[in-house]
Amino acid sequence: MKRTLALGGVAAGLLATALVTQPAAAAGDTVSTPLANNAIAAKNIASFWWAENMAQLKGATPYDVETQVVGKHVSTGGPTADTKPGIVPAIGDEKKTTSTSKNVNLPKTTGKVFFRGADGKSHWCTATSVQAAYKNLVATAGHCVYDVEGNKATLDRWVFIPGYYQGKTPWGIYVGKQAFTHYDFDVYEDGDRNYAFVTVYNGLKLPHGGLKDVTPENIGSWVEVSSDLAKQYEHWLKKFKNGKWYVWKFFDAGRLGDNVGGQGLAYNQKVGQNVYVFGYPSGSHPDGNHAYSGHTLKWTYGKTFAAKASDIKAEEIIGIKSSFTGEGALGSAWLSQYKSARRLGYLNGVTIGVSDTDKNNRYDTSVSPYFDGETYGVYKAAANLWSGSIA
Repeated sequence: MKRTLALGGVAAGLLATALVTQPAAAAGDTVSTPLANNAIAAKNIASFWWAENMAQLKGATPYDVETQVVGKHVSTGGPTADTKPGIVPAIGDEKKTTSTSKNVNLPKTTGKVFFRGADGKSHWCTATSVQAAYKNLVATAGHCVYDVEGNKATLDRWVFIPGYYQGKTPWGIYVGKQAFTHYDFDVYEDGDRNYAFVTVYNGLKLPHGGLKDVTPENIGSWVEVSSDLAKQYEHWLKKFKNGKWYVWKFFDAGRLGDNVGGQGLAYNQKVGQNVYVFGYPSGSHPDGNHAYSGHTLKWTYGKTFAAKASDIKAEEIIGIKSSFTGEGALGSAWLSQYKSARRLGYLNGVTIGVSDTDKNNRYDTSVSPYFDGETYGVYKAAANLWSGSIA
């Protein structure tokens, strides 16, 4: 579904429906909402995506809550820092390094988040792993976590898969445990606060060959459980064989940050800095040109500039010149001071929409919330919480 907004006073497309649910928990400007409360719920979510030879993963489509901005960017006004500039170092980059590279090596931290939308279908956005005390945190656009289309607080069956490609999950599936966003986005859908941070459980992986039936040869891949416990698992995760109930044995893939690393965080930065944007753009330009498949990670590079979108109460967002299309690119990581040799930088934005500013029917601009001290407050609330193993 395409929505309308105004960038610099000109009509465009994004969020419109107000959230009707109340925040699950709030501390200051931060709202926290559970995604999977326990190990059984998390395993059921992972199994949904693995079932039937990963049919739901392979059939998922780019989330189409996209922004189509048709105005010119704003060169005056825009975002301002609310406190002093600050940074959080990336995982493994806590000590300052000065490496440089002419080549752009793609970060392992970026991947796709999969979920069920308000339409009952499977979709995906881009997201990235970021630094956290327990190496378990993911950042993406707020509307790639919170359900702005339906009556539920969050999107259903939310998982992060770094490096996903056509059914392959090289580092496992990381089920979302708890989502964090700004109060103004949760309640008012304020475009200035369209970001979210999600804690994830340790990754889950399957033995080679995937889900198989209970046989004497592979009985070690199943765990016998009581009938009462079996009732808590969904049908494609359990089997009844020889008068006994079995549930599939998942294996612990470890913590997200240990496997793929985690980007740092930068906030209250000066507008006009160079950033790399990494994401999985898909879909077509307005002229019908299908420039991106969404299968592989792409990048763009440029200087940020001030922008605004009054129709979604977004007075302090930033933009970058980019040919990324909106579908699939939502949630793309904006990384400042990116070191290609180390594949690390500082997360300084997430894509929430795209724009055709010169009206030639080709997208040429991406936009993001400006990360300020309130963004850091939401991040900090999520970054110190433990998730643990569910295998």
